[in-house]
Amino acid sequence: MTMRKWAMGAAAMVLLAGCQTRYLPVDDAGNHTALPPAASATAPPVAPPAPSALPAAPIPLAVLSDTCGAGALRYLIGKPKTQIPVPVDLSKRQVICTGCAAAPQNDPARVTILFDQTSGIVTEVMCR
Repeated sequence: MTMRKWAMGAAAMVLLAGCQTRYLPVDDAGNHTALPPAASATAPPVAPPAPSALPAAPIPLAVLSDTCGAGALRYLIGKPKTQIPVPVDLSKRQVICTGCAAAPQNDPARVTILFDQTSGIVTEVMCR
């Protein structure tokens, strides 16, 4: 009896192994199409796509809203405030310390540079 149960179990496993779900490609008319040939060991390796073919990374919101040209001054972040260049048009740039009182004037065409009051290090460059 145990040999018969074993044989039936083995036969069931063979039958179930043949029932694996395989997804075949289907064309627009709903007909199954042939599977692409499997890569062989002698086939040359497929090269990755060229960098220009890869999708572009999403553009950060700060770059999209750079109406004042603050992106060109972001190199100042982490540097002393003494390295901030003096602009030609003083009305288009303000330099404020983080602990100092400043009038809340919003002008998207003006660069605002924030620096830490105690260390003098630039912490943020933005349009405001």
